[in-house]
Amino acid sequence: MATTTETLTLNMGPQHPSTHGVLRLVLELEGEVVRKCTPVMGYLHTGIEKEMESRTYHQNVTLVDRIEYLANYNEEMAFHQSVERLFGLEPPPRARYIRILMCEMNRIASHLMYLGAGAMDLNVSSVFLYCLQDREKFLDLSEMISGQRMMPGYFRVGGLAEDLPDGFVAASRAWLDEMARRIDEYDRLLTDNLIWRERLEGVALLSPEDAIALGGTGPVLRGSGIAHDIRKVLPYGGYEEFDFDVPVERGCDAFARYRVRMEEMRQARRIALQALDRLPDGPVIVNDRKVALPPRAELARSMEAVIHQFKLVSEGMHPPAGETYVATESPRGEKGYFVVSDGSNRPVRVHARAPSFYNLQTLPAMVEGRPLADVVVAVASIDIVLGDVDR
Repeated sequence: MATTTETLTLNMGPQHPSTHGVLRLVLELEGEVVRKCTPVMGYLHTGIEKEMESRTYHQNVTLVDRIEYLANYNEEMAFHQSVERLFGLEPPPRARYIRILMCEMNRIASHLMYLGAGAMDLNVSSVFLYCLQDREKFLDLSEMISGQRMMPGYFRVGGLAEDLPDGFVAASRAWLDEMARRIDEYDRLLTDNLIWRERLEGVALLSPEDAIALGGTGPVLRGSGIAHDIRKVLPYGGYEEFDFDVPVERGCDAFARYRVRMEEMRQARRIALQALDRLPDGPVIVNDRKVALPPRAELARSMEAVIHQFKLVSEGMHPPAGETYVATESPRGEKGYFVVSDGSNRPVRVHARAPSFYNLQTLPAMVEGRPLADVVVAVASIDIVLGDVDR
C-alpha cells in the first residue's frame, strides 16, 4: 500500500526572539524534522547604501555606524580605509594604533553579545546577564572616547576625531585585565557543561566544502577548519605589526564556532594590550587640509581656520575619481567597502560587503534534515546582525 508524506510549512519570525532580529525563516517540516529552510530578509531594510549617494563622505559616517551596529568601530574602520585609499592617505601611527585598540575591544564586546544571547536561547539566563555586565563596561569606554555608547562616529578620514581623553588608557587596561579572568569564568561555566555540550556538539554542521561554497566567513568559516582571517592574509591599518594567532576548530558544528569565538576574545585582548603597550605619541589625524578639520583651538584666533572648517563641513571633501575596495575582519567575518568616486563631494556608489548576509546563506545547510529545535542553536551560532544583512 502506497504511503503519502505530508509536510507542514511553519513561519519562524520575523518577530521571534531566537532569530536575533527581524528575520523570517520559512520552514517545511516533516514531523519535527526540517526538510527545507528558506531565510526571508528585508524586514529591516534601511536603504543605507542608496542614502550614502546623497550625502558627503563625512555625513556618511552616521549611516555606516548603523549597519553592523554591534561592531561600530570595525564598521568605521572598513569604510574609512576605503575612502583613504581613494585619497592615497595613511593615518598617523598613533591614530592607527588607537583604531586597532578600539576595533579589538569592540570585537570582545560583540562576542560577549553572541555568547549571552546564544546562552539565553538555550535558557541559560545567568550567562546573558554576566555578558551584558561586561559589555556595559566597554560601552562606558566608548562613551568616554566619543561621547556615545553606540554609533560613536569616532574615526575620520585620515585619522580620528580627537585624541584619547585623560584616564582612557588606564580604564581600557583595567577592563582588559578584568576580561582575562571573566573569559576564563565563561569557559568554566560552559565548555564542559553537559547540557551546553549536548545542545551544541554535532548540531548545525557545516562542512569545509559547504562553508567555502556558500560564502561563509569569520568564525563560521574558521569553525569549519578554514584558517582565513583578513588581518593575516591581507593585513590592513597596521595589523601586520601585531602578534596574534587565528583560532581554528575542525568540529564544523555550533560548539566549534563557540570555541573559536572564545579564543578570539583572548586574541583580541592580546592585540589590544599590544596597542596600549606600544601606543606612540604624535597627531591623530593627517595634516591635510583636503580632509582634516583645523584644531578647535585655532577657530578662536584664526579666520582662515574658520573658513577652512566651514568649507569642509558644508561642502565636504573631494577624493579623486576612481573606485576602491578594502576588506577588513569584523567580528562576523570579512567586512569590506566598495566605494566609487567621480571626484565630487559625494560617492557615486557605496556597497558594503556584509558578513552576516553571507553567513545567513549557510543556515539551510546547517538545519535541513535536523530537528526543529536545532534551528535556534544554528541561528545563534552564525551570530547574524540583521542591520548587516539588510542594509
